[in-house]
Amino acid sequence: MKEKFDVTGMSCSACSAHVEKSVSKVEGVSGVTVNLLTNSMQVEFDDAKTDTGKIIKAVEEAGYGASVKREQGSSRGRETQEDAVSIQQKNIAGMKRRLVISVIFLVPLMYVSMGHMFYEWLGIELPPVTRNYLSGNENAVIYAFTQLLLLLPILFVNQKYFTNGFKTLAKKSPNMDSLIAIGATASIVYGIFAIYRIGYGLGHGDMEVVAHYRHDLYFESAGMILTLITVGKYLETKSKGKTSEAITKLMNLAPKTVTVVRDGTEQVIDAADVAAGDIFLIKPGEAVAVDGIILEGKSSFDESAITGESIPVLKQEGDKVISASINKAGLIRAKATRVGNDTTISQIIRLVEEASSSKAPIARLADKISGIFVPTVIGIALVTFAVWLLSGAEFEFAMSSAIAVLVISCPCALGLATPVAIMVGTGKGAENGILIKSGEALETAHLIDTVVMDKTGTITHGKPVVTDIFCGGGVTDIF
Repeated sequence: MKEKFDVTGMSCSACSAHVEKSVSKVEGVSGVTVNLLTNSMQVEFDDAKTDTGKIIKAVEEAGYGASVKREQGSSRGRETQEDAVSIQQKNIAGMKRRLVISVIFLVPLMYVSMGHMFYEWLGIELPPVTRNYLSGNENAVIYAFTQLLLLLPILFVNQKYFTNGFKTLAKKSPNMDSLIAIGATASIVYGIFAIYRIGYGLGHGDMEVVAHYRHDLYFESAGMILTLITVGKYLETKSKGKTSEAITKLMNLAPKTVTVVRDGTEQVIDAADVAAGDIFLIKPGEAVAVDGIILEGKSSFDESAITGESIPVLKQEGDKVISASINKAGLIRAKATRVGNDTTISQIIRLVEEASSSKAPIARLADKISGIFVPTVIGIALVTFAVWLLSGAEFEFAMSSAIAVLVISCPCALGLATPVAIMVGTGKGAENGILIKSGEALETAHLIDTVVMDKTGTITHGKPVVTDIFCGGGVTDIF
């Protein structure tokens, strides 16, 4: 059987690769696909050998969270989708707040740490406050401690990088957060060590030590690392929110409520609570909630959202009505035939979701690289540190080089590029009435150089328009 799950705690492609690897080891699992963009997972497994509980446990043991994804067609599924949109909006707002706070404190931090260089470059004399309190060896402790205080709020609002990074590192599945946490922590620890050395130098009158460590503080590096990564995460979160809009628009095509006739009285109920065989009403201007057969009435229905046909179709007794089509005129009395997850619109939504969560061949290659990327980067950073140290470079230079390797390496784009492309492609296709079956089909589509249409496949703007007016036997072209 096939089951979908929501996965929490993933922050980069290394996370999704680790989750996929952990679940694939569960007995009875024949296939697993993890989508970093939608934080979802699709698993094919033999229900005789395993169950959803074991799969969820495997994800949790890997350091992440998982829960069974409710079907979009159910009433709870609609609520889940709405909750997901609300959560996504909260995530965007939260990331924006973190970014604003980080920038507010990063600007003065950069000024304190490097402002004197700016004045020297322009040949301008330092302002009195900077000259009297932040310049010179005699103010070294104030200079260093001020930077540490300005860094603390940035650390506080971005503490998630450290908790997630070190947690996954402890579970031997380091991710992008691990690189950030290690690099930033190394900068902070060395900065604090430098403060102690400055204090020692001032206490023992060793100004050479004070001058040396005063110029080797790395608090601004930690602040810049966290702020720049937060900029990327904010843009990433906004991208995730936009790419899920297509499915939300599809869900909104069908109404949430429907008028049914039970015991001779009309009742307005949730569309997901309609049962097969129920008699329901379709009033003029309303969208059809479920698939059914017309019992009484005659009207034209706009089925363009489903079939792409721009001209309304005349329906009467005995004809079928399709969910998400719109009643253009008369009152219709119909009998429900396909409800809940079996309706046409629910099946379309499911196809779009499956296509957006499927992986194109190029995505599988990216996943293989992501799975070994972070450990490889950590190894390269250690080698960089050792090589520079053995070659005679100072400890501070060797450490800064290793930190640079850690923080400059970001596998997020590697894991997000293909799912973003697939999600946007399938979503835009659905908006325009084109259903794409899978990521593999979408990737293959770039090879198409000719499209052949039959006589009924006339390409139009989607709505008929007046092109000519016939007057007294003649033709007047108005366009």
